[in-house]
Amino acid sequence: MSQRQFRLPDLGEGLTDADVVRWLVQVGDSVTVNQPLVEVETAKAVVEIPSPFAGVLVEIHGEAGSTMAVGAPLLTIRTADAGQPADEPAAATLAPPAATPGSDGGTAGGGRLPVSRDAGAGERVPVLVGYGPRQGQQRRRSPRRPAAPVPAHGSGPGRPGGAVLAKPPVRKLARDLGVDLAEIAGTGPDGTISRDDVQAAVRTTARPVPAPVPAAQPTAPSAIVALDAAPPAPRRIGAVPADAAFSTTTGAWRVPVTGLRRSMAQAMVASVTAAPHVTEFLSVDVTATMAMRERVAALPEFAGIKVTPLLFVAKALLVAVHRHPMINSRWIEDAGAGRAEIQVPDLVNLGIAVAGPRGLVVPNIPDAGRLDLVGLARALAGLTGSARADRLDPANLRGGTITITNVGVLGVDVGTPILNPPEAAILALGSIRPMPWVHDGQLTVRTVVQLALSFDHRIVDGELGAAVLADVGAMLTDPALALAWS
Repeated sequence: MSQRQFRLPDLGEGLTDADVVRWLVQVGDSVTVNQPLVEVETAKAVVEIPSPFAGVLVEIHGEAGSTMAVGAPLLTIRTADAGQPADEPAAATLAPPAATPGSDGGTAGGGRLPVSRDAGAGERVPVLVGYGPRQGQQRRRSPRRPAAPVPAHGSGPGRPGGAVLAKPPVRKLARDLGVDLAEIAGTGPDGTISRDDVQAAVRTTARPVPAPVPAAQPTAPSAIVALDAAPPAPRRIGAVPADAAFSTTTGAWRVPVTGLRRSMAQAMVASVTAAPHVTEFLSVDVTATMAMRERVAALPEFAGIKVTPLLFVAKALLVAVHRHPMINSRWIEDAGAGRAEIQVPDLVNLGIAVAGPRGLVVPNIPDAGRLDLVGLARALAGLTGSARADRLDPANLRGGTITITNVGVLGVDVGTPILNPPEAAILALGSIRPMPWVHDGQLTVRTVVQLALSFDHRIVDGELGAAVLADVGAMLTDPALALAWS
């Protein structure tokens, strides 16, 4: 028997620390390889960290609520592999395991097992590759259900040993689409299966695509409601969070500023202090778009997909970016040689501001401009559903290039949105309602929305901002323009 120390791994997000949310095991518990040990919160997401060792937990080094640096001791496990040096991952954890009953061939988070990197002074720190956020709020102490039987020749083309390498969002997508991951040859590193691999398998087999399963509504309080849903029943918006503690000394509730709250606060301060904001407003007659929404929703291609006004606003913004690419840019203060520069990405990673259970997040749809209207509708539904259920992959929260925020779902006419740094623009969608309007020279009642576009005035001047906002408004007034301009 030997004691082995497990250190807080590098979660692969470029982060230096994490906050311990709760321990899923206690001292004296027997743990198995891949069993979730602890939930930690980074600035990106809450993730479960699984065990790289099997044995008995003898010591926990961080209390719930504490902040730990990457590489700091997390826990100590008594193992039976006496031949292995302490504080070093077992060789078996450095490669994907064979599929066995009670395992899906991956980690507790559905990704690959830990590998390691040099941490200095001859030390090796495990690096978790492919870990996704927690899949729900329930504590999971028992092994997973057995996976489907593995073919005798292996668990998929080109993957010896029965390992199926895929991240949790990819596994969920495969389940929703009825795809057997064991039959797919992954094109990613070490044969990792990607979303594109799953979607290619669907196209190859001409398998009918089922409607996405609606995500469960969060029970925790949040600041705003889902972007693609009708206003919910009245609830306590802005209630004191569940992790607050009452202080008898101050007579006030104390809310810890950690993880996502800290990251969001820092980003907002950096945004308003670094970027000179300008906001332009436009009222738009969207009567034709709302009528088209009804016709689109009735098409067979959109069966099971909720068609929302946000879908058409997103499509209009993507077309406007195609016509005015400088709006989809970012300011880089130190680009080398002491000079600043403006970077204009080729792709549009469309961010959608959503209030999740732990606060405001801005996940994005990578390369949203390549999607047709059906694909964009599915992506919006999946993204907002995952955000509401706190199941976002950290990768969803990185790399956005332009953002939409929907304040209209709360009945707000419009607002002045703050940029999501380092992006150059953010579009706010207000409430859609009947209003008096002059149409064809006559005063009548039309369906009207107000839009607000905030932009970084270092990059975007008033003319460019007005052109983008006018294009979005024109396409919402006359949806045929989106077809003509795209």
